[in-house]
Amino acid sequence: MLRLRTQAGKPFLILGLLLLAWLLIPPTIKRFSRNALYEFQAPSAILASKMEDLGTYWSIRSRSKRDLIETGKELSRLNALYRVQAGETVALRDYNLRLRELLDIPSPPGFRYEVAQVVRRDLSNWWQYLVIRKGRDAGIVPGAGVVFSGGVVGRIREVNAYTSTVELLSSRTFRMAAHFSGDTRPVRYEGGIIPSLRNPKGTVRDVPSDLYASPEQPLILVSSRLGGVFPDGLKIGEVRFLETDATGLFQRGIVQLDEQLLNLNEVAVLIPAEPSAREIFNENP
Repeated sequence: MLRLRTQAGKPFLILGLLLLAWLLIPPTIKRFSRNALYEFQAPSAILASKMEDLGTYWSIRSRSKRDLIETGKELSRLNALYRVQAGETVALRDYNLRLRELLDIPSPPGFRYEVAQVVRRDLSNWWQYLVIRKGRDAGIVPGAGVVFSGGVVGRIREVNAYTSTVELLSSRTFRMAAHFSGDTRPVRYEGGIIPSLRNPKGTVRDVPSDLYASPEQPLILVSSRLGGVFPDGLKIGEVRFLETDATGLFQRGIVQLDEQLLNLNEVAVLIPAEPSAREIFNENP
């Protein structure tokens, strides 16, 4: 009987010894082991992404010439529209620059966009991450902002040789400075738990008490340059209801995020164009 009990307890003893050994290992070795394992797994994710690109290429090759001609015409129309919008953007940028020179206002840190493809998604009710197919080789740094056509995506959390991990805007550990469109007073955005994978949400806090939101007249929450990571005015989401918080001085509300966050195929990383901006990123991981 004693022998049977001893044999039954061996797995728990071994597990306890392994946990104790893991706790005694220096953090530097743990970090090195984790990074080494990640770098070892990264090629498989990149290969799967390249195979998907190859499948997309052959699916396009299999389409008829008439479909390709119609697609080309549509792209031509979109390109013409984008050229007009690009011209307007340049004119507005020049006008903004002249105003800054007249008012002697320092220019915000500049950025360049590094477009990267999403190779993996890690979505749960607590943490939401994306893995993109670019890393240190493309000049990406930890803490850099990530955006897409609909606004803010998140922030670079980890950078490896050829891949990077993006913490999504909806992750419960995500924090950033923000303000409402048309109102320059700063508020605080926090990620929240996703009740379903089709309805990402966050929370906005420290909202001034004189603001009002409703489903018919939602408030648009945008990024603030106060955080030093994102330029001003990028869309975060909509706030359709506000309530007084525990202090009684401010309001809080739920931020409805863009559903495209969970289905992105490509994103753009904001790489600081100046050394001073890069230092800001390194101080705000």
